[in-house]
Amino acid sequence: MKTLVTTLCLFSCLITISFAVQKTREYVSGIKWKEPKVITPVSEGRAPSDAIVLFNGENKDAFTGADKWNIVDGVLTSGKGTIRTKEKFGSCQIHLEFATPDVAKGKGQERGNSGIYIMGMYEVQILDSFNNTTYFDGQCASIYKQYPPLVNACRGPGEWQSYDIIFSAPEFNQDKTVKTPAYISVLHNGVLVQNHTELKGGTEYDKPPAYKAHPEKLPMNIQDHGNPMRFRNIWIREIVKMPALEEEAVTPVEGKSLEVKPDN
Repeated sequence: MKTLVTTLCLFSCLITISFAVQKTREYVSGIKWKEPKVITPVSEGRAPSDAIVLFNGENKDAFTGADKWNIVDGVLTSGKGTIRTKEKFGSCQIHLEFATPDVAKGKGQERGNSGIYIMGMYEVQILDSFNNTTYFDGQCASIYKQYPPLVNACRGPGEWQSYDIIFSAPEFNQDKTVKTPAYISVLHNGVLVQNHTELKGGTEYDKPPAYKAHPEKLPMNIQDHGNPMRFRNIWIREIVKMPALEEEAVTPVEGKSLEVKPDN
């Protein structure tokens, strides 16, 4: 009798499992994606293999206006005048490392002031904001005059710091109105301080933010604000859209995974 009961239980389990297998099916989108490109990631301070290296300690060839900026021991020190990349960029990932002056002089906007001007008009502020109070939408890692950072992640004067910036360029309609605004995410010293922040327009010092239609790609600027700033390990990656379809017209397969809950 006990053997018969055991056999019936096993048979019942097999039927349940078989039913579950028959009712459960994998969702398949039907889209044929291209295989993502294989790259070498960041390693020991080296840029990823698909990055455009703007400064690696050797020369200033990637920039214009850098005649009065000097390279000492592999570090680029700001001189007179803002520098600009020779290449133009749209949506991109930016990495750079910077250090404010060793000796903190002045206060507020007078201390370690510089900035990264993406497309020449959207500024991520650089400032010595370590024990240095200023207006919050002008402190280090702010989107200048628009958004303060989520937290103050600054290191002390003279210490090396890093920015990792993800920028989505704005798009404009044919009539020059905004189709899609710009967005910026920023990691300051590895800490998220701007989380897909929507820009209201350009980051002017003396005007409210507003968009002006511009080309899809423009140079990136590094500002000279009169403070001896140091920079190293600057690279940029152009952001491409998801890999294109192998076939332009593909009809997705309708379906979904069915969850089968076992009987209690």
